[in-house]
Amino acid sequence: MARWWPILSVVCLCMAVDALYVKNSFEPDRNLDPSRRYQKKPHGQDKLEGVDVEEVCADRPADEYFRLETDGDCREVYRCDSAGEDGTWRLAPIRCAGGLAFDVLRQLCDWKSNVKSCDVLEKPRKAKPILKTDEPICPEGKLSCGDGECLDKELFCNGKSDCKDESDENACSVDEDPNRAPECDPTQCALPDCFCSADGTRIPGGIEPQQVPQMITITFNGAVNVDNIDLYEDIFNGQRQNPNGCSIKGTFFVSHKYTNYSAVQDLHRRGHEISVFSLTHKDDPNYWTGGSYDDWLAEMAGSRLIVERFANITDGSIIGMRAPYLRVGGNKQFEMMADQFFVYDASITASLGRVPIWPYTLYFRMPHKCNGNAHNCPSRSHPVWEMVMNELDRRDDPTFDESLPGCHMVDSCSNVASGDQFARLLRHNFNRHYNSNRAPLGLHFHASWLKSKKEYRDELIKFIEEMLGRNDVFFVTNLQVIQWMQNPTELNSLRDFQEWKEKCDVKGQPYCSLPNACPLTTRELPGETLRLFTCMECPNNYPWILDPTGDGFSV
Repeated sequence: MARWWPILSVVCLCMAVDALYVKNSFEPDRNLDPSRRYQKKPHGQDKLEGVDVEEVCADRPADEYFRLETDGDCREVYRCDSAGEDGTWRLAPIRCAGGLAFDVLRQLCDWKSNVKSCDVLEKPRKAKPILKTDEPICPEGKLSCGDGECLDKELFCNGKSDCKDESDENACSVDEDPNRAPECDPTQCALPDCFCSADGTRIPGGIEPQQVPQMITITFNGAVNVDNIDLYEDIFNGQRQNPNGCSIKGTFFVSHKYTNYSAVQDLHRRGHEISVFSLTHKDDPNYWTGGSYDDWLAEMAGSRLIVERFANITDGSIIGMRAPYLRVGGNKQFEMMADQFFVYDASITASLGRVPIWPYTLYFRMPHKCNGNAHNCPSRSHPVWEMVMNELDRRDDPTFDESLPGCHMVDSCSNVASGDQFARLLRHNFNRHYNSNRAPLGLHFHASWLKSKKEYRDELIKFIEEMLGRNDVFFVTNLQVIQWMQNPTELNSLRDFQEWKEKCDVKGQPYCSLPNACPLTTRELPGETLRLFTCMECPNNYPWILDPTGDGFSV
């Protein structure tokens, strides 16, 4: 089968999630007036005495944190807040939790031993181009660098500094890039190739919500191996069926190291979707945020090559990817995806809102703010679907509790500590989607979290079986969501929806019951011997970034 193409088309201290929840590691002093918190030094002097707030906040982004001094324990920072009287600027003090320090370069709290910027007051200021002026200062088709030099518009935000002051690469966000994708134009964006809406909440095909199937996607990130195969067997036991008579399906974003490829092969045989989560899974988030085209190519196309070869997946169905730590790689990542026939990304999060967002294509500008992800969302037009991750509402009692930031992975909902809390989280968020626009509900996990307490696994299975008691809820893969969106079909016709009938209810035995356990080494990981479990022949070397086939380095 040919490859699919778009016509189918808090901070975690181990840094395993990203800086999305920097605010969760802050400790505001709730006993003080908000405008006066943390303004007193221990010896009683006013820390803000003599500070010109208007000058400090001039041209400073509202979400930038900075220090007023380098003395102290490196925990306290400020940001500019325009919520003062008459809209005047004031400084909002914030403090990292005990044992942490604030890294102003990375804009997050981390263990103090990891923070090397305690003597730095603020992020370095970068020269910005002059893009908005009352009168044009450059000829048509050209824009002004920060120093007044005029260059062709196409040179701005192309990944290469062309201005002498390098300002052409310093205003490249989704809202600033002079060559950014246009806003959604429904007259130019039609299914099955393109889908967009002004705020992202519109239902494809204009179907009434009551006739829309509530799709739920269960996804897992990481290696597939003996540590979690039993969990997947338990959840996807072949006995739980959607209303169309097909067994429920999940999506697995597979990372390479420690993965048992014979198990991946069997998940694929049974109709689950296999996608990629990178080859090396490097633990430096900046590697992903600032990755080059070639970095993303080696990591994601290389990972797909390994999965296809050693899990013997030959139908071209690996068409999705997720960035480690959800660190989106900006336009370079999506340029690579288009060139390599990846249909969708599943790394961008949408902030918790009243109405959830439907997946969309990136031909037009994304319909929500670039939330977290180091603010490196794609600004240009790309022929790629975004399976947006709607944040979950993690409040224990949404009718009573104060507002809390949402969480994108279920295991990043740090307040969930019991099976009962997990059960309430599942049902409340189901109702948020089901009773509004029925955008797909994404439940995204690391298997280790579900295995950490048996009650989590039990509650998830109980939730699945409860939902399957309805006639309008379907547990599907990311690809199946896109297939439905490209051909929106009302509930009463879904039993015969052919795109969901492939590998409907697979029986039979795994391809091999005793896979090869290949003990392998590679020059790229000196001193390590790693087992590669596969039903295929053992390669010469352990596959890695420079040698993804394991055949050996090419000269």
